[in-house]
Amino acid sequence: MLGGLDCLSSLQTSSGAQGVPEGAQLIVFPEDGIHGFNFTRTSIYPFLDFMPAPQSVRWNPCLETQRFNDTEVLQRLSCMAIRGQMFLVANLGTKEPCHLGDAGCPEDGRFQFNTDVVFSDNGTLVDRYRKHNLYFEAAFDSPPKVDHITFDTPFAGKFGMFTCFDILFFDPAIYTLRDPEVRHVVYPTAWMNQLPLLAAIEIQQGFASALGINLLAANIHHPSLGMTGSGIHTPLQSFWYHDMESPEGHLIIAQVPKYPLGHSDMENARGKAGSSHAKFLEILTGDPSCEKDAQEVRCEGATRWNMNSAPTFHSEMMYDNFTLVPVWGKEGHLHVCTNSLCCNLLYQRPGPAIELYALGAFDGLHTVHGTYYVQVCALVKCGGLGLDTCGQEVVEATGLFEFHLWGNFTTSYIFPLFLTSGMTLETPDQAGWENDHYFMRKSGLSSGLVTAALYGRLYERD
Repeated sequence: MLGGLDCLSSLQTSSGAQGVPEGAQLIVFPEDGIHGFNFTRTSIYPFLDFMPAPQSVRWNPCLETQRFNDTEVLQRLSCMAIRGQMFLVANLGTKEPCHLGDAGCPEDGRFQFNTDVVFSDNGTLVDRYRKHNLYFEAAFDSPPKVDHITFDTPFAGKFGMFTCFDILFFDPAIYTLRDPEVRHVVYPTAWMNQLPLLAAIEIQQGFASALGINLLAANIHHPSLGMTGSGIHTPLQSFWYHDMESPEGHLIIAQVPKYPLGHSDMENARGKAGSSHAKFLEILTGDPSCEKDAQEVRCEGATRWNMNSAPTFHSEMMYDNFTLVPVWGKEGHLHVCTNSLCCNLLYQRPGPAIELYALGAFDGLHTVHGTYYVQVCALVKCGGLGLDTCGQEVVEATGLFEFHLWGNFTTSYIFPLFLTSGMTLETPDQAGWENDHYFMRKSGLSSGLVTAALYGRLYERD
């Protein structure tokens, strides 16, 4: 049984730990939950703990309080792990002295790091991870060398560990998961939700699904800053908390498998997918009776999928210039391209098409609030009935779809994103590669679709 906490302050995290039920084996606390926000390099200094290197020093801060100075927070965390009799992961600010002649040593003669620590159930400091991909964090330094941290547990094997913005980058997230023994990741975060593609629980679920791992994500709960959304995610199931109204945090508790299964293990595989999947395969294999243009695919003998030509338009989504086509009517097959990426949508809508949706594609370098290369195919609900509202942040929706979404991605790192009305999650019926295209499909939505997207990362082009 593994726990993650969506909360704001150290007092809440302390009381949350005391409320963890018997049998819980690990708890994860959020980024910035102890020291808070809006520090300068100088103002945060009194709140930093000295951090010895766990690789060279075996230390139990709760039992060896006098061994190192300026370690009060580490001592409290260590004692919490002992009292709770569980592994404990928390985030705090730390300091490490350096010599001015050392590579990267700051002018004040010390490194200041945004640090995750893990303690065993007997209070021993197991390891620490220093955040590499900082997000407007002037108080902290990136470490001179990227930490690739894993730790072993007696109850679930090997875990990886990284923080918040790191999840979008190869180093350390993907590099750490190249170790085939790493099946679980602990993930403290202070994530600002950004719709329609990067809500906290949305990217958390997509990462767990794409990499076939269990992700224990603890996001700080600060609704006024748009920060909420924690989850314990397996590749096929998510337990999450998202609340933009209440100031109270919430403890998430779940029992997850030691050996997570992926979409390839699902029972509803290709042969059981029904007529829509057969149609998808027919289109994908390039039926010679099909004729394609920039917006639509028309196939002889399959008039039920035809619709009036949909216009291509451009709209800003996530600060990027997407190429889109509107999703009109109750059924159809749409096709939109940008640069080398072509995205396709095969869909049916059981109810009336009251709300406007659009299929969008982006293949390029994202340059706002971070620089990274993405390929994206996205089915999104628009903010209104005008095409210029497509790409806006939307939370509520009523539109139900049965669909296949796919694209000719040039990366193997593709994260299925699936958000439904009221900031809730759905899981694809199937996702994976077919004939050099990555796809996901879904039928039987339980609530209105906000976003269904394939979010590809080309790390080598960052």
